[in-house]
Amino acid sequence: MVRLNINGQDHNVDVDANTPLLWAIRENVGLTGTKYGCGIAQCGACTVHIDGVATRSCSIPASAVAGKKIVTIEGLAQNGTLHKVQKAWIDHEVPQCGYCQSGMIMAVAELLKNKPKPTDADIDREITNICRCGTFQQVRAAIHAAANA
Repeated sequence: MVRLNINGQDHNVDVDANTPLLWAIRENVGLTGTKYGCGIAQCGACTVHIDGVATRSCSIPASAVAGKKIVTIEGLAQNGTLHKVQKAWIDHEVPQCGYCQSGMIMAVAELLKNKPKPTDADIDREITNICRCGTFQQVRAAIHAAANA
């Protein structure tokens, strides 16, 4: 049994200690916004915040984050108000298929927290999530819009 704090709520999750956090979130807690992409922490579809740090949840055991604050895409909006990155994503029509977008939004939210006015070079260096649809121009525009919001 692992006790996880996800989006401000405690969950007792009956999983093996080595079960990836991604699967505990999706299968045991039922929050399916965090996506499985590659399973080896390369694509970023599974990105969540752990104590405020964007982390790829497919490669970290659930037991390693017991007692830490986990935020998924479902917890990014506050009090019914979208996070500025979520709003920019909608305004700039970023998603095509949308599969990778929750992880990318989580990565961008952390980037803007740490670097409120990122340059294109900052974005290229920090946002390593993979999008097969090729919406990278819209991603960059949305990041700059969110930074100016």
